[in-house]
Amino acid sequence: MPRPTPPLVARLRDILYVRLSDHFANFPAAVLAGISPANPLRRLARVAGYAVLRLGGHVFQPIRNPEQLRGAVWLYVVSANNYEALKFVKDARPDAVLLAGQGKQIGRYGGVVNRLSLRRKILYYWQYPAALVGLYRQVGGRALRFFDLVFYAIGYYEVYRRALRHYRPQAVIFANDHNDDARALLLACRAEGVPTAYVQHASVSTNFPPLGFDLSLLEGQDALDKYRLCGPVRGRVELVGMPKADAFLSQRNTAPRVRRVAVACNLLDELPALADTLAYLLRELPDLVFTLRPHPGDRRDFTALRQALPPLHWSDPQQENVFEFLQQHDALVAADTSTHLEATLLNVASVYYRFSPTPTLADYYGYAAHGLSEWAPALPELAAALARLAQHKPLDLYRRAAYYNATLGTPNEGHSRALALRRLGEWLAATAPAA
Repeated sequence: MPRPTPPLVARLRDILYVRLSDHFANFPAAVLAGISPANPLRRLARVAGYAVLRLGGHVFQPIRNPEQLRGAVWLYVVSANNYEALKFVKDARPDAVLLAGQGKQIGRYGGVVNRLSLRRKILYYWQYPAALVGLYRQVGGRALRFFDLVFYAIGYYEVYRRALRHYRPQAVIFANDHNDDARALLLACRAEGVPTAYVQHASVSTNFPPLGFDLSLLEGQDALDKYRLCGPVRGRVELVGMPKADAFLSQRNTAPRVRRVAVACNLLDELPALADTLAYLLRELPDLVFTLRPHPGDRRDFTALRQALPPLHWSDPQQENVFEFLQQHDALVAADTSTHLEATLLNVASVYYRFSPTPTLADYYGYAAHGLSEWAPALPELAAALARLAQHKPLDLYRRAAYYNATLGTPNEGHSRALALRRLGEWLAATAPAA
């Protein structure tokens, strides 16, 4: 059933749930600067660029979608990882369409997703002064520190409500519950009475918004326990394992010793610290092969690192997905990334190491605390762990992932897609309007 429209400021606080949190404000300065510059003049320049290039550009860029959106099951994606998490639904259901907001970067899949027009988003910026004042009264200086992020979020809700009224989708299925555009669409769905479902695409944290979908398909008990700490859990929840891992679980790593080490990084990992770590490992463990994989959304320039460390191998996240990457390795070194879970499922040894130590982010997903990963607190311990694994790697590491993947060790292991599709099919049938 449709719900009343939340007031502007309450709506934006919900949409910007993560961006206005203490957790986000305590990110390393270099990471925050990449999202929202510390210098207010640079933030203002970004806002001006967004207004001219994005908002203005959208006005003159018509949308021509190859698929019919009216009455379809929408699979809303905000990244390449989201696309890969929901593609199995598209493959199984002829009434499903993958789509994203106009101009949203979806990596190598950007040209194959449908788009929701954002041309009218510019019409709602008259709300910005009132929104900024209202948020300032509620969250203080944080609203001014992130005035650019508030600016970007304006208008999504209104434009998406209009799109929902126009196309009347059967339901909207998400793989992200914390980006501003995804949260705006979720609120719009509630206001318009459109059913919503969520397919977990990566490990979650207790810093996420409360779970607020009509149906949530979570990977395992870990996710449900964390969401219960986030706040009240809305709707029905099913534990279905990790659908995107199905095709790879029968190809687990059986190497008795580590020879090839994957290193995964993301925007939270500062490049100087990453470079120092890799240089140390290459020097101390010359018999091992190291391959670095940046996050698919990482747009930093790695040229200097390539030139400084010629023996280092590289993985292109735009050309191979994370499971294809992990299949070529025996161990993983990374900080806060769900790649640890994906590695463990493939029996790839997982070592948690923070390239850039930050107390507020230590063991963000709890992998070390729950025994999924070995925690190396410093470089000597990291090298020692890899040297030990180079002598012997257990063949049953994957069993450590049972808390995170509900189907592990059950008849549904390797069949999470089929299980998720059954649950989605039952739910869609139950929510379909009576003939």
